[in-house]
Amino acid sequence: MGKPGSKQGDVNSPFGSFKYQFRYQKMVQGNDHTKGRKMSGGVYQWDKLDLFNGLRSNSMKLGSLKGAYVGKKHTWIRKHFSSIVFTVLLMAILFLLDSLMGSIFEPSVLQSNPTPNKLSTETEMFGDDGGKNAVQMYGRLASMASSALVERELKQEESEFWKESYRKASLWSPCADRKESTSTGKLQSNTGYILVSANGGLNQQRVAVCNAVAVASLLNATLVIPRFLYSNVWKDPSQFGDIYQEDYFIKTLKDEVNIIKNLPSHLESLDFKEIGSLITDADLTKEATPIEYVNKILPILSKNGVVHFLGYGNRLGFDPLPSELQRLRCKCNYHALKFVPKIQEIGSLLIRRIRKYDGPVNKLDKQLLGNFITNTRLNGQDTDREPLKYLALHLRFEVDMVAYSLCDFGGGQVEKDELQTYREAHFPLLMQRLKKSKPVSAEELRSSGRCPLTPEEAALVLSGLGFMSDTYIYLAGSKIYGGKSRLRPLTNLYPNLITKEDLLTPTELAPFNNFSSQLAALDFIACATSDVFAITDSGSQLSSLVLGFRTYYGGGHAPTLRPSKKRLADILSKNQTINWNNFEARVKNMITEAQTVRLRGWGRSIYRQPRCPECMCRFQ
Repeated sequence: MGKPGSKQGDVNSPFGSFKYQFRYQKMVQGNDHTKGRKMSGGVYQWDKLDLFNGLRSNSMKLGSLKGAYVGKKHTWIRKHFSSIVFTVLLMAILFLLDSLMGSIFEPSVLQSNPTPNKLSTETEMFGDDGGKNAVQMYGRLASMASSALVERELKQEESEFWKESYRKASLWSPCADRKESTSTGKLQSNTGYILVSANGGLNQQRVAVCNAVAVASLLNATLVIPRFLYSNVWKDPSQFGDIYQEDYFIKTLKDEVNIIKNLPSHLESLDFKEIGSLITDADLTKEATPIEYVNKILPILSKNGVVHFLGYGNRLGFDPLPSELQRLRCKCNYHALKFVPKIQEIGSLLIRRIRKYDGPVNKLDKQLLGNFITNTRLNGQDTDREPLKYLALHLRFEVDMVAYSLCDFGGGQVEKDELQTYREAHFPLLMQRLKKSKPVSAEELRSSGRCPLTPEEAALVLSGLGFMSDTYIYLAGSKIYGGKSRLRPLTNLYPNLITKEDLLTPTELAPFNNFSSQLAALDFIACATSDVFAITDSGSQLSSLVLGFRTYYGGGHAPTLRPSKKRLADILSKNQTINWNNFEARVKNMITEAQTVRLRGWGRSIYRQPRCPECMCRFQ
C-alpha cells in the first residue's frame, strides 16, 4: 500500500481513484472502444448515444420485416431470448456498479484536493472552533520552531533576553522630581484658569494631562483637574478621580503649578464658545510650540480669565521646549499620576497570581502598586522561593487595527470580505481616500513594515529569541481579531498564555466592567512590572508609556523586545527556504540592535524615551 495522497495504492486520493476506475473500464470494454462506458470528469457512464442508435437500428429492421417474418417472430425471440436477457441484466448490473462507484469515489475526489504548503495562507477562516479554523501563514517555520523548543527544553537553555543587553542602561536613574530654583515665585501670579477636556483612552488621556500641566506652568495659570470626554469608541464614563489619586496629584505638583479640583462657580456658567475661550484642535497645530501658546492662548486667557481646551491631546511639542517644562512633564507622568487604591489593589493581586509570589520584585512594583504589594509572606509560603518570571506581550491585533491596515493576514476571501465590511462601516474617510488613491498591494504593505504582527509572527520571534515553551506570557490588550483560533499558532508553541480574565475571578473584575480605561490600567501594571516586555507595534500609546516607565524605574534591568516590522517581514518572506539557525541569528540581531541605549533624540517623546537630562540623571 502506498502512502495517503500518493499516486499509487490509495483509492481515497484522486490519483488512486483514477487508476482503479481506469482498470475497471478496461475490464468491461475489452478491446472495443465503442462498447461499455466512457470517462466523463473522472466518473464512467454509459454512452447513451451509441446505445440509443443501436436499439433504434434494430427496431427499424424488425419493423420492415414484420409482415414477411411474422410467423417466425416467436421463433426469433426464443432464439435470441438469452441474448436479450443477458443484455438487460448487464445494463442493470453496470448501472448499479456505476452508482456504487460514484458514491465511493466522488467524495474522495472532492475532499482530497491536496494543497501545496505555500498556499496554506489561503485557508478559509470559518469552520470549526466557534465558526473559525486556525490560520497559519508560516507552517514550515512553525514546525521548525516547535522542534527547536523541544530541543531547548531537553537542554534547559534559558534565553539570554531575560536580561538587559547593555550595561550602560543601569547608569541612568530617575530624577525628574528634583527641586528647581527657577520655579520659585511663579505661583504668586495667576493669569487665569485652564480647563482641559481630554479625549481618547487611558494612555492618550495621560499624555494630555501632562501636557496640560506644562502649559499651565508656561502661562502662569491655575489648572483645573482635567476632565475626560466620553467616547463612543471607548465607551468609558471614568473621570480623573476614578483612575488617579487627585489629592496626591495636587500635592506632588503644588510647588510648581496651582491645581484645583473645580472651576470657580462664577466661571462655570460662562458660555466659553460665545466669549471666545473655547480652544479646539483647529486652533492649535499638532505639537505646538510654547511661542504659539504665548501668542494665541495667553491673550484670550488674560482677557476672559479662563480657556477651555476641548478634545485636548497631542498639542504640545517636545522640542524646542524649556528644560524646566520638559522636566515638569516627566515629573507629572512618572511621579504625580498614581492609580487609585482600587486599581492598585486588584493590580497587586494580578501580579501576585502571575508570579506566585507575594512581595515586590523591583522598583516598578512599589511605584505602581504602592502599599498593596509588601514583603509580608502570605499563606505560610516559603520566603526563599523565587518568584515566577513572566513575559508581557502587548499584541496589537484588534479588528480595527487589522481592518485599517489593509493587509492580508492569510484568512482567504472570507476574511477579506469581513474586513472590507468593517472598513465600510467604521472608516468612511479611509474608504473615500482609497477611491482616489492608487491601490497598494498586500505584499508591498507587508514588506514596508505597515502590517500589524499576527500572534503567529509574535510566537516565531519569541522562539527565535530562545524563550522556552513553558514561559509564562501575559497577554495585554483588547480582544484579538479571530479569537482563540487566531491565537492557536501562539498557544501551540507557548501554552502558558494568560490574561487578566484568566487570573481574576468575575467578582474581582466586576467593579471594572464597562470601564475600559480602568481595565487598561491593569494591563499597564502587568506590562510595566513584567520581567520582559514584548511589543508588536512601536506606535502604540500603551507600549510607548510602558516602555518609558520601564526605562525610568527599571534600573537597567527591565528589557523590552521591539521587533522591526519591516525587517521581520523580510526574514519571514524566506519562510520556504531559510534554515532555523539563520532565522534565529537574524531575529536576535534585529532585537539586540533595537535595545541599544540612546539619549532621547530631538523631537522624540519623553514619555517613551526619558533618558535625557531633564528627566533622568546619569552616573559615571
